[in-house]
Amino acid sequence: MTLRLKLKPGKERRIRGGHPWVYSNEVDVAATPLKGMAAGGIAVVEDSRGNSLGVATVSPNSLICARLYSRNPSQKLDGDFLRQRLQTAMTQREQVYPGGCYRLCYGDADSLPGVVVDRFGDYLAVRLATATMDQMQRQVIEVLVELTRPKGILLRNMGPFRQQEGLPESIDVAFGEVPEFVEIVENNTRFTVPLLAGQKTGWFYDHRENRALLQRLCPGKSVLDVFSYAGGWAVEALMAGAKSACCVDASAEALNAAAASAELNGVSDRFSCRQGKAAEILKALAAEKQRFDIVVLDPPAFIKRRKDIRQGEKAYHQINQLAMKVLAPGGLLVSASCSMHLSEAMLMDVVRQAGSRSGRQLQVIASGGAGLDHPVHPAIPETRYLKAIFAQEIVNGE
Repeated sequence: MTLRLKLKPGKERRIRGGHPWVYSNEVDVAATPLKGMAAGGIAVVEDSRGNSLGVATVSPNSLICARLYSRNPSQKLDGDFLRQRLQTAMTQREQVYPGGCYRLCYGDADSLPGVVVDRFGDYLAVRLATATMDQMQRQVIEVLVELTRPKGILLRNMGPFRQQEGLPESIDVAFGEVPEFVEIVENNTRFTVPLLAGQKTGWFYDHRENRALLQRLCPGKSVLDVFSYAGGWAVEALMAGAKSACCVDASAEALNAAAASAELNGVSDRFSCRQGKAAEILKALAAEKQRFDIVVLDPPAFIKRRKDIRQGEKAYHQINQLAMKVLAPGGLLVSASCSMHLSEAMLMDVVRQAGSRSGRQLQVIASGGAGLDHPVHPAIPETRYLKAIFAQEIVNGE
């Protein structure tokens, strides 16, 4: 039987405005108690007068206790619904990124809360982040097999969202066979992706368009790729004609993958890497008087929660100021952030201060966000998390 979830008076305005999340403190628990509701259930969400707002998946023990997947209260969450949503998402991706290398599904932004799917040609990496989708794992996999005919599907059920839902974490092969490494093509560059042991789902497709922009700016330039992971920025820069590229990352495995991709593309002679903490490597490079025409900063999220904003901002300021010490005169700083709680305006101020404190005048020549396979839900700012600022130094003549 479908459950009811009744909101307190006035709490329906955001939902009617298009936002699909219900917070636990918005629920009239006297009328529809959250306590005792089974995680993973389906509920019709109602305003205080009993008018339907839509149908949602339920996570009664989470701050986000319900996520609307349809405004039609009679819409079933079944295989047919999954198929329609995933087919729509895949068709959109194939239109803009033909070839089977993209984020196939991006959760709430594709009206499938809790489902993230990255496609690597014949292989898929799937993360199910809500109790409902965890219970529907078999149906999700069956639909993905039907739509993509993959050789293998890897379930990478890890991360803070599953922890918040009280779900166990695991990495399992859900279909076929999955190799340790897979090959993808992005911006005319081949990559060796560590699918089994890599970060998140194995690759970060979100910066695809920003890396493509860098390719237009890097011919003949030296490039430093800080927090490089598997070398996306560096190897694509080399393929576009950069004279050299150096990857900096704390993970030896990530740097090995970057080196393998450099070799795969025949650019190993211009590739190098430095393993260690980014701040320490930048300080060492500055002490060695090394300078780079382009410095890319693509750190992990320094601000994971709202309460971390102050400390996280300090980390962004520090790393950007260190980058300025190794940036050649007239060089280009590419400063990125995947922290949802750091706005583009805040990142712009970080870049401004980095230039000002180093006595260098910068001009922003471009800014970017995530690629077209990471659509933005207009009511959920969390889906618009990625920022990249391209700041060039203006060198005054003598």
